[in-house]
Amino acid sequence: MESKPPIKMFQGDFSTMWTLGLREPLWHMTWDWWWWLVMLDDDEHPWGKQLMVLWSTKDNDRVEVNGTPWMPKGRPGVDENGGMILDGMVCAWWFDGKRMHEPYIKRTCNMIAMGDDHPAWPGTSAEGKGGGAVVPLLDEDLSMGLQSDRSAFWLNLTGDKTSVTAGAPASMKLQLTPWNPAMSVARPSTATYAASMGYDILRVHGTRVSGTIDDVEVNGTAYFQKVCVQAPSPPWYWGVLHFEDGSYMDWFLPHLAPTITARTSRPWKKRDIQHIALSQGGLFHDAKHQRTERFARVEVVKEASPLTEASHGEHPGAPLPQFSVHMWNGRTRIKLVVQAVDRAHWHFDQPTRGGLWSHLTYNEYPLELRRLEIVDEHGKRTRKDYGWARGNAEHAWGILH
Repeated sequence: MESKPPIKMFQGDFSTMWTLGLREPLWHMTWDWWWWLVMLDDDEHPWGKQLMVLWSTKDNDRVEVNGTPWMPKGRPGVDENGGMILDGMVCAWWFDGKRMHEPYIKRTCNMIAMGDDHPAWPGTSAEGKGGGAVVPLLDEDLSMGLQSDRSAFWLNLTGDKTSVTAGAPASMKLQLTPWNPAMSVARPSTATYAASMGYDILRVHGTRVSGTIDDVEVNGTAYFQKVCVQAPSPPWYWGVLHFEDGSYMDWFLPHLAPTITARTSRPWKKRDIQHIALSQGGLFHDAKHQRTERFARVEVVKEASPLTEASHGEHPGAPLPQFSVHMWNGRTRIKLVVQAVDRAHWHFDQPTRGGLWSHLTYNEYPLELRRLEIVDEHGKRTRKDYGWARGNAEHAWGILH
């Protein structure tokens, strides 16, 4: 059981939730998106079911997304009340516990984003406390938003016809509500590098989820981030875990590696085994001891697992990875092993100088937590000390510029 009851509204500063352009844009660099990772209960599989969905716009004249040309036309238009119209793209994948459906959604479209203080917002306004929505201008409902009282997000999706024909859900209607004080708070982070490059991120580490998928009731948890990045991104490892007791864990390791020159989405290459960390970061919201641990020393080792990409994948028979993660500070040491049970990937190809193309492959892996060891001044905990644990890991290679 969780040590503290759920809270009734999301906490923190959501004032930048529905605005872009927080820094001067850079041509070919600026990329903005809202991103949800939803992890749902599944009686058949301990890792659960998963959904990833993002609403994105890019300061670029052309980029190919999994082979689909996307040609955004200029920067977002902004009216006198801060409402925006975006030339964007909505993308999603769906993992039903056995099979990855990707893409579940891949649509280029115009989108409107606005806060609830905009005159066009229906109903009573909360005067800019964070309520708002992003709404693709399509016949289908692919909207996402936050209620004015910050009691809940909503997320509505309609699957692409090709994915629904292949067995994915036709529709989803989800409500995302606060979970606990450590996770359900807006957490901003920002960094600026040379030549105005940098990033701005707004995260919510955890929410409860309820709703329906094809009119069947579902429950689970979710993670959110709103991102603006305008810098070439080197390869990275990232992962997140939600635990039944309300704990949260993540790790992040951007690195230099031979994979920076990779130009294919093939999921396993010999060059994967070498990297030099550019920075290291980890986080553990410990529900048992009601404290947050931060880690500046993180190691990630990627290895081939016994599992392989299934016949529905782009590279059937290719090994799926497992990740060994070690994080430690002056008080706590965490070791864990997570194994990918399937793969979703998005490969981006963008024309650059001299007629050349740059490439980025972005992989997401639903995870099974195979081993866990947490050692602190209170003793030792292992995988057996927790109920369900669900998560996702990323590994990206190549570089867009």
